[in-house]
Amino acid sequence: MQSGTFPNDAIKIHDLHFTPLLTEAQVQRRVQEIGAALTTQFEGQNPMFISILSGAFVFASDLIRAFRGNCEIGFVKLASYSGTRSTGSIQTVMGLEKDLSGRHVIVVEDIVDTGRTLHYFIGQLQQQSPASICTVTFLRKPEAARFSVQVDHVGFDIDDKFVVGYGLDYEGLGRNLPGVYQLPEQ
Repeated sequence: MQSGTFPNDAIKIHDLHFTPLLTEAQVQRRVQEIGAALTTQFEGQNPMFISILSGAFVFASDLIRAFRGNCEIGFVKLASYSGTRSTGSIQTVMGLEKDLSGRHVIVVEDIVDTGRTLHYFIGQLQQQSPASICTVTFLRKPEAARFSVQVDHVGFDIDDKFVVGYGLDYEGLGRNLPGVYQLPEQ
């Protein structure tokens, strides 16, 4: 990853140039707002945050620190991307090893584009009879929606462009960027 000669502080990852979309300050302000909303929503509860790996781990980490109450966190790994495109199928690479029966569950996703991953995972969760399921995504692409999924808390709605940063990657790089960058042309 390196800065390029592209305008507006663009970055280059592998063979692609990305331009700034969201600053670190915008991201952190929105995470604090969602954390406050979840604190109010789950006051007096001990919710189980479930972070969908790998992309949501940065968001989940900041989000649980913004949550002012008791909580637990677990992780699942679902795979659906190859390069800059969704493969169209979901694989559970690593499952959750916690009993969710009667628990309040907060699913933390990095990005909802077609909705396929969240639709699949919510179906899996419902089989475990949780008390409630709340969905939170850092980014959502309304134009790309193909599956009807309810998202209770959305960080940012964005255009249907490929993005990196704040946990999202392109071929393994870019997750460590504190802001979000987009691929300008697709």
